[in-house]
Amino acid sequence: MAALRERGVAAARDLCAFIDRSPTPYHAVREVASRLVAAGFSELGERDAWAVAPGDRRFVIRGGSTIVAFVVGAEHPALGGFRVIGAHTDSPNLRVKPSAELSRSGYQQLGVEVYGGVLYSTWLDRDLSVAGRVHVRRDGRIERLLVDLVRPVARVPNLAIHLNRGVNSEGLVLNAQKHLVPVIGLGREADLNALLARAIDAPRDAILGFDLCLYDTLKASLGGLSDEFIFASRLDNLASCHAATAALIGAAPSAATRVIALYDHEECGSRSAVGAAGSVLRDVLARIVDVYPAREPQAFARAMAGSLLVSADMAHAVHPNYADQHEPRHAPQINRGLVIKSNVNQSYATDGATAAALEALCHDVGYAPQRFVVRSDLPCGSTIGPITAASLGIATVDVGAPMLSMHSCREMAGTLDVHLSIETYRRALS
Repeated sequence: MAALRERGVAAARDLCAFIDRSPTPYHAVREVASRLVAAGFSELGERDAWAVAPGDRRFVIRGGSTIVAFVVGAEHPALGGFRVIGAHTDSPNLRVKPSAELSRSGYQQLGVEVYGGVLYSTWLDRDLSVAGRVHVRRDGRIERLLVDLVRPVARVPNLAIHLNRGVNSEGLVLNAQKHLVPVIGLGREADLNALLARAIDAPRDAILGFDLCLYDTLKASLGGLSDEFIFASRLDNLASCHAATAALIGAAPSAATRVIALYDHEECGSRSAVGAAGSVLRDVLARIVDVYPAREPQAFARAMAGSLLVSADMAHAVHPNYADQHEPRHAPQINRGLVIKSNVNQSYATDGATAAALEALCHDVGYAPQRFVVRSDLPCGSTIGPITAASLGIATVDVGAPMLSMHSCREMAGTLDVHLSIETYRRALS
């Protein structure tokens, strides 16, 4: 048990480093690509003609925030199929508006827009920085440069209880337009482009546009009396991206072609060129089928019929203060392993057959998976699973590691679950 705990802590510390280097989806994709390159993967361009051979380790980046990586299998995909893990690089946050500089009551502020299902109150009184990408004209070309201001530059101050006496009894009600606007300085409007230009060492006038996020500068850490917890931002869903990447790098050789697809825009519906409702995964899989050295008739449809997708997205652990919000007998515990998520109305894509396949993999690792079904009187969230299953006709199971504070600015999960997730996903890809 001590050795298992040590492996969990080691994997969790690596996850913390992964999260700290990934304040935005663009940085997350860069971090994944860096780890893949270190493991012998090489990048393919979508505009290039591809050639692949069994054993090749490749990856494709679309839009800077979505990455698909694969190891070509020993058999043609029509015969060996694909083993796919899907996750997402984005998390709910506050994003900078195009014309963001404001000045109110003597304060410099930054106009922001809510991205995804943000838990508003958790962004108050945080030491925030700004990161993302900047589009710059250089030598007649437009370049995309990653930027991270690193230090705290923004804060959304709470209203003192002396001016809001009923807040603890009546609840805190926040209007996104009025109350989530961060303070960044004093005086007249700040010059955001000048700030960005200094950070990327470029002329201010060269900046043509940006995609910027606010993030909490507090580093990810282990916590609890015995380091049984991870306290971090963006666990949903960078924890799944980290586990999928580690699993692909460490997966054993296989007849199947192994794939991870880490999408952007899951938190706002996936309907984009870089989201799960876009074509990126289908495009990559189809090209692998097309250029595989051997030829097979009706290859793509046959490949899909023999494939499996593990849709990896974090799951709701039972909350000790709100245990009645869980369906009885479906209350996952932290550090007990992955959770199989089911919904008869197809908010999750799991069925009996795919649940059985995942259950067998968990038993191979040495634990029994947990189960989650939302209460019958509550709406159910969704994932990339049903979207991808409907698009490709691929058998799919929705799973995730259990966590608390989902969609908070700071979230909480278990150290052992990091190791169990990696090992289970590794077997799913074999």
